[in-house]
Formats: sequence, C-alpha cells, structure tokens
Amino acid sequence: MKREIKIAVIGLGYVGLPLARLFSTKYKTIGFDMNQDRVNALMAGHDVTLEVSDELLQEALRNGFVCTTDLEELRNCNFYVVAVPTPVDANNRPDLAPLIGASTTVGKVISKGDIVVYESTVYPGVTEEECLPVVENVSGLKFNTDFYAGYSPERINPGDKEHTVEKIKKVTSGSTPEIADIVDAIYNSVLTNGTHKAPSIRVAEASKIIENSQRDVNIAFMNELAKIFNAMGIDTHDAIEAASSKWNFIKLNPGLVGGHCISVDPYYLIQKAQVYGVMPRIISEARRLNDGMGAYVANQVIRLMNKKGVLVKDAKILILGITFKENCPDVRNTKVVDIYTTLQEYTDNITVCDPWADSAKVEREYGIRIVNSVAEYARYDAVILAVSHKEFTAIDWRGYLAENGVVYDVKGSITREQVDGRL
Repeated sequence: MKREIKIAVIGLGYVGLPLARLFSTKYKTIGFDMNQDRVNALMAGHDVTLEVSDELLQEALRNGFVCTTDLEELRNCNFYVVAVPTPVDANNRPDLAPLIGASTTVGKVISKGDIVVYESTVYPGVTEEECLPVVENVSGLKFNTDFYAGYSPERINPGDKEHTVEKIKKVTSGSTPEIADIVDAIYNSVLTNGTHKAPSIRVAEASKIIENSQRDVNIAFMNELAKIFNAMGIDTHDAIEAASSKWNFIKLNPGLVGGHCISVDPYYLIQKAQVYGVMPRIISEARRLNDGMGAYVANQVIRLMNKKGVLVKDAKILILGITFKENCPDVRNTKVVDIYTTLQEYTDNITVCDPWADSAKVEREYGIRIVNSVAEYARYDAVILAVSHKEFTAIDWRGYLAENGVVYDVKGSITREQVDGRL
C-alpha cells in the first residue's frame, strides 16, 4: 500500500483493545465498539478487562489513539481489523452473528484498495465464504478486485502478562500473494517476535482452530486420568510430577475448561467436520468430558462431606473464585457455575467469593450473587478453591471450616496436607 496506513479495529474486547493499542504506537488507529459505556471508559483511560494497563492506555490516548461508536470516523481508514467474539448457541452450534454484523460495519465504510483482516476464531472457510460476501454486498465493491482481505488469528491469553500481544508470534495470511506480504509487513512492524506467513487464509484459519482443540483434548486426557486415579486413591498431581521427569512428557494439569476459546472453538471444527462427512470423535468426546468437570467436582465434594458425616442438605459452602481462570476478571463460560448449580440442588447456603469478578456482571449473566471478601468469623461445612487467585493461595482456608468441614482444591495449587481432596 502506497498510502499512509490508517487502521480501524472493530471490537474492543480482550483481543481488539490490546491490538489497537499496539497498532497505535506506529499507525494512526481508531478503535470501534458498539458499546458506548465501554468506549467511554476507554476514553477515560481505564480498561475494565485489565488487559491494557491504565498507563499504556492513557499514553496511547495522548498520542492520538481514539475509541468511538461513530461509524463515520472510520471512513478515512484503509486497513480494517475485525476482532469480535465467535460464540456458540445453546446447542453448541457456531453463532456467526457478531462476525456478520462486523462485516456489515466494514462494508459500510470500506473503499477501493482497502484491506480487511479478520482475527476472530472460526472454522476454515468462514472468512471467504461467510464474511467477505457480506462486505461485497454492503459496499458494492468486488472482493480481490476493489478490496482485499487477510486473516491473522488472535492469540490473546486473558490475564497473561508475559505473553502479551506484542510478544506473540502471529500467523498472517492474505487473499493474494501481494496482499499477504502487506498484511505480514504491517503486523511484523509492531511485533517483537515476528510472524508466520501462512500460504492461504484457510490454512491460517485452520491453524487457530488446531491450537485450541489440541489443548482441549490434552486437558480432557488429564481430567480423565484424574477421575481414574481419584477412584484408585492415587493423587493425580503426584503421578503427573513423576511422569514429567521423562524428557518428552507434556505436563498439563486437570481442571475446569472455560473461557471464550478452548471451551468454545472446538465446536466450530466439530460442526464443519460433520458437513464434510467426518465425525470428529476425539474432539467431541474431549468437549463432553471437559464440560462435565464442574458437576464432577461438586459430586466429589459431596462424597467427601458424606465420608466425614457432614450433612449435605442445607450445608454452608464457600466457593472461592468464579472467573474462568486465575488473576483475571473474565467470567465468560466459567465452569465454576456448574459446581454452584450442582451443589444448589442440596443447599442454598452457598457463598461465592471473587475479588476479581464484576459482581453486577456475574449476577446478570448467571443469577449468582458474589462477595469480594470472606468475613473472618465465617465458618463453612465445605470450602472449594475453584480459582487460584493470588489472594486465595496464601491463606489456610481450614480456619474457615466448621467441625469436620471439607477443603477441596480444584487447581492443585495448595499443599496436599491442607486439603481433603483435589482434582
């Protein structure tokens, strides 16, 4: 592109905002989001997701970075990046509505010679078969004649302050070899560890879906081992530590699989595989197993309470953490909710404590009221460490137990001597 690069990032969530902020260090960049409250908070210099620090965000704003809900402000841009969610519906079928909406938005402002790059996780073919026809129809422009496209899958890990967006090696691709070079060069210009240029958009799409599906399958294996070893009276974490002494052992721990990537993205590949007549049995079974781990944890706690003679009916239970991972405010698809709902069949005396989560959001999305701290005098029949926030792991929660109470550690983050059971 011989023109000055002007970038618009569509969607300012966990993926879009860090990327837009990074691009703004080198290019004129505008962030677009339909949520006016979100835009107002960002323009005031604060990111509630905590992915971009106030210091970095405010520096970007001083240097010309702008966030807006006004579509007209995007008309002078020529490099559009779509970073919107790709959820599934109640039946775990891919919901492309956010992507179609974002493509419609791009179609209203894109001009001849412009490029649109998609970052949202999808099954191979979505960019060219679903998204770009929308841009064509809305804009009246012809793909690969009047405008061009690329795909560069996001690799944001919420709450991870080590593998931040500028340090991630990004996969890039383009709709023609020349466009692939341009997209690659623009991303390369702001990344510390460079890029991997894929030979096609479909290959780039496939690479992302592999990343998350592989991790889902590997964690499912560990969760299945945890079920087997718990039944045999073997500590799973001890077994994993011993096995990891072998040089080529891949060390992972069992746990709850939530969030907006690993617990969602494999369904996109499952759905598309079936269209081609392939039944992805391993991926499907991994999803089924991981989705059931919240209920499994709750039933393990009930079993331990029964063994200690603690009456489960109307018991007082404390669940520590509701976000999908530690030291992060993200509650999307958190499987801690499954622990709560399973236990709620026996008792309504359940307290959920999480200093990281937005209490209003949790109540709105899950109907669960949470607290930010636990009273020192409170005593519970069971304490479940569901999320290993830094505020939790240094405390001996046995001091919060009633007589014969149970401590259960989902994450394996506190010593075996302090707990009655762990995953």
